[in-house]
Amino acid sequence: MAGELEALYREIRESAEKSGYKINPDREFVMDLLRGILTNRERYGYDSCPCRLASGNPEDDSDIVCPCDYRDDDLEEYGTCYCGLYVADEDVEFKSIPERRNMEKIPGGKLDLKIPVLRCRVCGYLCARKAPPEPCPICGVSGKFDVFLE
Repeated sequence: MAGELEALYREIRESAEKSGYKINPDREFVMDLLRGILTNRERYGYDSCPCRLASGNPEDDSDIVCPCDYRDDDLEEYGTCYCGLYVADEDVEFKSIPERRNMEKIPGGKLDLKIPVLRCRVCGYLCARKAPPEPCPICGVSGKFDVFLE
């Protein structure tokens, strides 16, 4: 996976530069996101963004294939995309970004989840757990999780 990870890193970085964007300067953070993309590639057969729940149907998820359809608007408004992979400036201050994706895109508009998906209000980290992690493993803040999907 290491070779595939490095290849994806180069591909994403070069694509970002050609589009006039940058990728997050925190290489470890970026590599974690890219591992998620590779996991989704293996699981679904396409590069679904790791920060959003994919349905497994490429047609329904076409808006969240990295780079997602929401990247440009998020970068323009917040200086970073929803997951933090792309940034407008390497010194951008990260903050929570509201979800732009219409959840109706998921078949039936609802998932049949056995446990809720929780979202950190500070950094946007998603996790499927009965109880939120304390503190958030990404931003380190405690007590900032809301139910994102049930």
